Amino acid sequence: MKLSESHLYQEIHSQPAVLENLFDAEREHIQSIGAALQQRRVTNVVIAARGTSDNAGRYAQYLLGAVNRLVVGLATPSLFSIYQRPPAFHDALVIGISQSGSSPDIVSVVAEGSQQGATTLAITNEPASPLAQAAQYVIPLHAGQEQSVAATKTYTTQLMALALLSASLAGDASMFATLQHVPRYIGRVLQMNDAIAHAAERYRYMRVCVVIGRGYNYATAFETALKLKELTYVLAEPYSSADFMHGPVALVEEAFPTIVIAPSGALQDEMRGFIHTLRERGAEVIVVSDAPELVALARVGLKLPVTAPEWVSPLVSIVPGQLLAMHLANVRDYDVDRPRGLRKVTETH
Repeated sequence: MKLSESHLYQEIHSQPAVLENLFDAEREHIQSIGAALQQRRVTNVVIAARGTSDNAGRYAQYLLGAVNRLVVGLATPSLFSIYQRPPAFHDALVIGISQSGSSPDIVSVVAEGSQQGATTLAITNEPASPLAQAAQYVIPLHAGQEQSVAATKTYTTQLMALALLSASLAGDASMFATLQHVPRYIGRVLQMNDAIAHAAERYRYMRVCVVIGRGYNYATAFETALKLKELTYVLAEPYSSADFMHGPVALVEEAFPTIVIAPSGALQDEMRGFIHTLRERGAEVIVVSDAPELVALARVGLKLPVTAPEWVSPLVSIVPGQLLAMHLANVRDYDVDRPRGLRKVTETH
């Protein structure tokens, strides 16, 4: 089977249409949820998620924190499902994020929130799922069936749903205008497919690497690393550039592969200095950025053809990571739709 006929390839390339559909279908609904949350005077948010959805939660920590000035924490589901010692939510908004909406531990967090009288929200591709039934509000992702085991279109729709929620809470028309352009941005990034396929050949025998991101793209580093693990079986470890300098930088030796996610924005100067440090230590630096000065510092530069505001850049900058993982799996003759030992729906307790 040709790679272009795989579910993964088709789902990655469907993202512009899927995101446009979500924006059109849910904008008014999410605005109504935002209005209801403003009336409840929510001051903090707790997010329950696993895997790819957990990385969407990392994005929400930065977005809802910076734009909406909310304190956002990631839940520890085992406190609810295993220890049965749930913390008190008080005036929190409890958000469950799950593609399938079926994992019992995530459902247990949202159900406990509802029982305590907290406001609860489910973001899921399955609006009839147990998670959706446990929540007061539901944002369906409208992504259609995702047949490849590795999640791609459900991740970017989760980010879009969270961004629409943030825009609604902020009452910011300019944010909606920016989000309306995201499908077109991603369509242009998908034109990098052939260049990324060529770059993947260079890393056919790569066994370990690190993926670096910071700020809004801390989530992108985690999700890119997860895709590399799932699809290529590379030991890919994600870090913020700050955390990496507190010890893990000792890993870097001659030709050590280091993927740096660095769209332009507030962190551009910091990332420039970080890349220089990697080069001094002999690292093999792969840079994903729209900033020419950063791409020029890389051994392999993957230049984003669009510049998006930093707060929305994770929707754009994850696509090269998805493509790299897919093409690297393909050059290794792995089945991109069926990674070993994995199932589409994972239920944890």
